[in-house]
Amino acid sequence: MPMKRREFLRWAGAAATASVLASAPAGAEPPAPAWFEERTAAAGITFRHRASPNPLKYLISTMGSGVALFDYDRDGRLDIFLANGAHILQPQPPGTLPRKLGPAWWNRLYHQDARGHFEDVTEAAGLAGAGYSTGVAAGDFDNDGYPDLYVCGYGGNHLYHNDGHGHFTDVTAAAGVAGGGWCTSAAWFDYDRDGRLDLIVCRYMEWDFQHPRCGPDKPGHRSYCHPNLFPPASLLLYHNEGGGRFREVAAEAGLTKKGKSLGVAIADYDLDGWPDVYITNDTWPEFLFHNRKNGTFEEVALLSGCALDGDGRTFAGMGVDFADYDNDGRPDIVIGDLGHQMYPLYHNDGAAGFSYQTYSSGLGAISARHAGWGLRWMDYDNDGRKDLLVTQADVLDTIHLIHPDLHYRQTMLLARNLGQGRFADVSARAGFRQRWAGRGLAIGDIDNDGRLDAVVTTNNGPAHLLMNRTPTRHHWLRLRLEGRRSNREAIGARVKLTTADGPQYAEVTTGGSYQSSSDPRLHFGLGRQALARELEIEWPSGVKQRLANLRADRQLDLIEPEGAAASQTAAPAQSDGDA
Repeated sequence: MPMKRREFLRWAGAAATASVLASAPAGAEPPAPAWFEERTAAAGITFRHRASPNPLKYLISTMGSGVALFDYDRDGRLDIFLANGAHILQPQPPGTLPRKLGPAWWNRLYHQDARGHFEDVTEAAGLAGAGYSTGVAAGDFDNDGYPDLYVCGYGGNHLYHNDGHGHFTDVTAAAGVAGGGWCTSAAWFDYDRDGRLDLIVCRYMEWDFQHPRCGPDKPGHRSYCHPNLFPPASLLLYHNEGGGRFREVAAEAGLTKKGKSLGVAIADYDLDGWPDVYITNDTWPEFLFHNRKNGTFEEVALLSGCALDGDGRTFAGMGVDFADYDNDGRPDIVIGDLGHQMYPLYHNDGAAGFSYQTYSSGLGAISARHAGWGLRWMDYDNDGRKDLLVTQADVLDTIHLIHPDLHYRQTMLLARNLGQGRFADVSARAGFRQRWAGRGLAIGDIDNDGRLDAVVTTNNGPAHLLMNRTPTRHHWLRLRLEGRRSNREAIGARVKLTTADGPQYAEVTTGGSYQSSSDPRLHFGLGRQALARELEIEWPSGVKQRLANLRADRQLDLIEPEGAAASQTAAPAQSDGDA
């Protein structure tokens, strides 16, 4: 029988501090000397998130905001967008919304130049924003080649169209995507495979600034209210009608279940060629929406084994990623939650559904006394196995008064994939020793050196630019796909890469994590192999493409071929050469 939560927590602390080698499977490669260098100030990034906390303990001031890594001007270098809060009055009058009172409250866009320096171009780009901003999703909704931005917020969202000349225009009203309520994460995907990106938006719960008072009614003793006090909220699904217009279709598409949604990730979990949706919920069962290929979805999380934890309980589902960590060809699910809950890891067992692998993988011991928000699978050392990077912090700044073994600010987590379904904590050796109130996380190869980097947001604090300096001789291959019949960014394309060591799998997405959006380029670590024997691409349109004998350590720019299938036996012409 599986170990129960109480039994597990008795020894989790000791297990989490065991040596990496002791937890590794027999024959596993010793851990690489991971290293991430903070370059925030040196790179010119001065952003500071403003949550606007005040003595009335409005819950929204605990939740932080997201970050997007995207190449908005198509110069081959990733740029950074950061969402920011707004000023909350004390009290905030009924019927009013927080406002951005000046530049300190603006959302920020940083453009990266050829030297790796970031310039604040917010004002020129028209992206200062309005209201209390939370999440962000980057995607090219009109297929013009330039990624656009959807910014979630409390009381209304904003869609910004990228004109290709460094400026964004707010087209929310014309597009019909303003939403409402408390929106958190969002993701672009082409759920009906018509070649246009659609948009799914999470809403947290039915909450406003007239929320009840929680805690002793004494000065200085008020506390943040528990989410259980508020009703769940519905999701939003916007179908791209073309011509810059969207139609909200959540009910007719079958997304009728209400939850307390904070994270969304997209993947084709049953390999039928159609994108499915996983939603994390706070203190509520998680959702898995299976795409029925006819414009509708069926919610199957409970039947599939990924709605509850290993003891059949709900948890505080926050960030999420949906990707294949063990190279068996099926995307798996990992979720961030609060301390004493442990990070759920659901292994995709195919027709048998998902199995809860938190205990056996080592993630339970690693995460037992931590709380995870933004998280992504990423191969930090290019050994061919996806590792896990997590931003960590509790939601309450007074958590130590309730649970002395927990802390509000926490270090980042880097869990190294040892193979055979096991993970080990290498955070300290990676340089993650400072404690932050971590929230959002986006990953991508910011300096195009073949190693994945990260940008982290903190609640009511600075952003952090983390450059991967891990010394490794492992090889890599990066793909930038461009659709023709498919959506321009090829979101939803599924790729199988095979070397002499075996296959790896990945899907193009900018979604996942927590309120954030990552680089859509696919990154493969090849270990000691300098050649990819075969690359198989299934584009969202259904077109299949095969390439063979691809040299490593470079980026390939691949355009969707004409016809139902295409095959090449050597490296394609569309390549930027060695990095």
